[in-house]
Amino acid sequence: MVKVAFQGEQGAFGHAAVRAVFPNDEAIPCVTFENTIAAVQSGEADYAMVPVENSLYGRITDIHHLLPESGLKIIGEYYHRVNMCLLGVKGTKLEDIKEVQSLSVALGQCRKFIRDHSLEAINAVDTAGSAREVAELGDPKRAAIASKLAGEIYGLDLIEEDIEDEDHNTTRFLVMSREMLDLPAGTGDVKTTFVFRVRNVPAALYKAMGGFATNGINMTKLESYMVDGNFTATQFYSDIEGHPEDQNVKFAMEELAFFTDYINVLGVYPNKKSYDASGNEVEGE
Repeated sequence: MVKVAFQGEQGAFGHAAVRAVFPNDEAIPCVTFENTIAAVQSGEADYAMVPVENSLYGRITDIHHLLPESGLKIIGEYYHRVNMCLLGVKGTKLEDIKEVQSLSVALGQCRKFIRDHSLEAINAVDTAGSAREVAELGDPKRAAIASKLAGEIYGLDLIEEDIEDEDHNTTRFLVMSREMLDLPAGTGDVKTTFVFRVRNVPAALYKAMGGFATNGINMTKLESYMVDGNFTATQFYSDIEGHPEDQNVKFAMEELAFFTDYINVLGVYPNKKSYDASGNEVEGE
């Protein structure tokens, strides 16, 4: 049995993602993303499962800042469909509920449901914590919006499910390890993630990206963010399809290196797949 760290309380969507990829292993809840990363760095956990982007809200900015300096490597990814559930104490009916509490982001994703049922929205620290607090309060007038797993853990009734406004709400999670995945070239559909900083010369980013276009490499993500609060220092986070040992990727990375002063490969891993504790591939949703 391995230990997998995630951010949030028991029943958080991160916990549900761990259950999906590591169903027979131990999930370790952590208060912050920093704590989640630190658990793997220290050996308290074998892996970390961290959200990197959401289909509704875009990138998770904190993770983009933490990963390059963490020393951890990406060994897999998992796409978790986020299903928002209305949870209440045992015996509660929808008509009994007057208030609903959850993380502000979750409340925002369920605006139509909240409005249509004339519920008072109450901001809370997180989704799973809201489920725990509703269970402890024991008031049928107060419900929580959280995962189905949170309802099971805290003994709440599932009153309504899939109450989110959009049916494409999906979070991409990365599986992080202390060691790079030993994935030889030519083993199939592979994704490489890296960060880089361009040199301070005219059109450096344009020139750096040219090698990927001329070598026929699909770049699926390119994100920029500030470094150390410096408006002139920008770091880029990128995902490409291909293995660093593929000839076309080699050529592209060589051209990239000419126009950059820093490149850090964060992971080489199966595209849209993850690994369970036994090393078996698990398809993402």
